[in-house]
Amino acid sequence: MLLPSIFGERLFDDFMDFPFRGKMENQMMKTDIKDAGDHFELMMDMPGFKKEDVKAQLKDGMLTIDANTSTANDEKDENGRYIRRERFTGSCSRSFYVGENVTQEDIKAKFEDGILKICVPKVENKPQIEENKYIAIEG
Repeated sequence: MLLPSIFGERLFDDFMDFPFRGKMENQMMKTDIKDAGDHFELMMDMPGFKKEDVKAQLKDGMLTIDANTSTANDEKDENGRYIRRERFTGSCSRSFYVGENVTQEDIKAKFEDGILKICVPKVENKPQIEENKYIAIEG
């Protein structure tokens, strides 16, 4: 019997993981991938990040998206004593295999309203054609 998930993905997420893991971990970098005919569109949710926080790299057919952010909210009263002081530092990374024949110039990316949209062209891996090379036989 399946029960609705009112506590997250696992029943004891809130109780067992609290001191070890932040709630934002499950919310960051959720990705939708759409087949748009001649290319793929990746739509990645990145709430709380700015364009400057996000880096994308293509190496050996792997597209890797890294994001780092750090914020501080310091509020003091008129005597200079802290009323509230909150800090957040976070980083996350995702990798996707896009193929050996895709180049960095082929990939287009746009960051807007906390969503990173990446267009990756479909490039077929063409098998290398081996020429029939014959060994010269002397004699």
